[in-house]
Amino acid sequence: MSSDNSSPFVATFKRLWPYVRAYKAGFFAAIIGMAIYGGVDASLVYMVKPLIDNGLAQSDSTTLRLAPFVIVGLFVLRGGANFVSTYCLAWVSQNVIHTMRQQVFEKYLRLPVTFFDSRSSGDLISKVTYDAEQVSRASSGALINMVRSTFTVIGLLFIMFWESWQLSAVFFLVGPVIAVVINIVSKRFRMISKRIQGAMGGVTTTTEQMLKGHKNVLAFGGQEVEKARFGQASNRNRQQNMKLSAATAISQPVIQILGAIALGVVLFIASFPAILETLSPGSFVVVIGAMMGLMTPVRQLTKVNAELQRGVAAADSIFLVLDQADANDSGTKELTDCQGAIDVTDLSFQYETSDGPVLKQINLSVPAGKTVALVGRSGSGKSTLSTLLPRFYEIGSGSISIDGVDIRELTMANLRSQMAIVSQQVTLFNDTIANNIAYACENVSREQVEAAAEAAYVMTFVKDLPEGLDTVVGEDGVMLSGGQRQRIAIARAILRDTPILVLDEATSALDTESERAIQTALDKLAAERTSIVIAHRLSTIENADEIIVLDQGAIVERGSHHELLARQGAYAQLHSMQFGD
Repeated sequence: MSSDNSSPFVATFKRLWPYVRAYKAGFFAAIIGMAIYGGVDASLVYMVKPLIDNGLAQSDSTTLRLAPFVIVGLFVLRGGANFVSTYCLAWVSQNVIHTMRQQVFEKYLRLPVTFFDSRSSGDLISKVTYDAEQVSRASSGALINMVRSTFTVIGLLFIMFWESWQLSAVFFLVGPVIAVVINIVSKRFRMISKRIQGAMGGVTTTTEQMLKGHKNVLAFGGQEVEKARFGQASNRNRQQNMKLSAATAISQPVIQILGAIALGVVLFIASFPAILETLSPGSFVVVIGAMMGLMTPVRQLTKVNAELQRGVAAADSIFLVLDQADANDSGTKELTDCQGAIDVTDLSFQYETSDGPVLKQINLSVPAGKTVALVGRSGSGKSTLSTLLPRFYEIGSGSISIDGVDIRELTMANLRSQMAIVSQQVTLFNDTIANNIAYACENVSREQVEAAAEAAYVMTFVKDLPEGLDTVVGEDGVMLSGGQRQRIAIARAILRDTPILVLDEATSALDTESERAIQTALDKLAAERTSIVIAHRLSTIENADEIIVLDQGAIVERGSHHELLARQGAYAQLHSMQFGD
């Protein structure tokens, strides 16, 4: 990217233009309105000349009588132009921001999981909310003021040169200096604006973490810790905003002083007889009035510059997300009658942030309709294997195939439609229990939802709720217990009715009585499909067709429950630790 200050500015506007082009009729109507507004402002200054030269100097009463009608007419025209420009540009701006927000949100849905692993959710939310709002402010209020002020400046300059080019030429001596000042300030504005966006992301992240962990904060007495953490994040944001305010506060008086110097030079030059003889009293007043009138729009342009640079920095931040590569979905094949046979061959995998491989040379075959359980100590790679199956992460080396087809050859949508996943971290949406069970399922009847809820023992607690299945669960199911949320997740998997079932600690949040009941439902569900079961409680996987014991990313034992106990190896050791036998 070029070091020239205008390059990133122009490049960003080039990227913004396609968004605006979709609403170009409103945009050009707004530009015309702003041009009329600026032209009327300049015309009001020029009105002084006939009033002085004709109305007062020559005692022309007709001019004085017509002047009020002309002035009122100009203000009516100015008011109409103001409405058209403000409304049309706001319409364009809000549509553009809606489109950008929608694109960012949809982009998040297409990005690989690794993108979210390395970024805070608060920062990502800030791009949809705060950054988009900054673009909106820059493309509406700031742009209106900039264009209006620009047309006013052009109109006033035209009037000045029309009346006296000699006096007006002074402007070209000061103009380049003002341009240099604005250029320097623009660089400062953009740099600070980027820091403000980063600081705002920190504020959002800190707030979100506190709200999500509110009970833990209270339980551990972490109020002071969170207050200090938020205070630091908020103070960083305050400091950057103060730097922006300081740059704005310094630039405006500097430009006004330069304008005042130019005005002083004009008054001094006008004192020479050769110049005075070429000017009527009205022309002299118009030139001086126009130069003084330039001070306001030039000051406004400097003030708008801060808002504009903030909007450009925000747009750059949004485009940075939109430029990220989507998750690799290059597969073209689709399984139409999936049986669910899974084969894992020489599979190795390492996270970007891990020091070494998490899985090492895994070989595993799960016949269609069979259940394989994965057990082992925490960090042995059990959950990692379950995340590779739906391609949340890309396989490092080796392969995973379903019905003999490498999962990388399948489209993402088709691959994931073949499996239902129930993890220990249940995600529920702020919606009804019924809609959470039927999430993303099309053409599902109420009877099917109720049947799934009955099978997952959701109805045992739903019957006591005043709204039944239509009870809204709150954000992330805050109104429910961990076990109740887990049952809804299991009901969701039952309703999905896929050939492959992945259970990652699916009964971890259940009490003993609920676990027994739901385990019966899961056993019945698993009997009809291929199941990968990751379990910490060994009692839940005793009936699995095969149990795979993982340790430090490698398979150390495999066999049935009774075979593994008889070997007195790693599985027997885990069993002994849980049951004390």
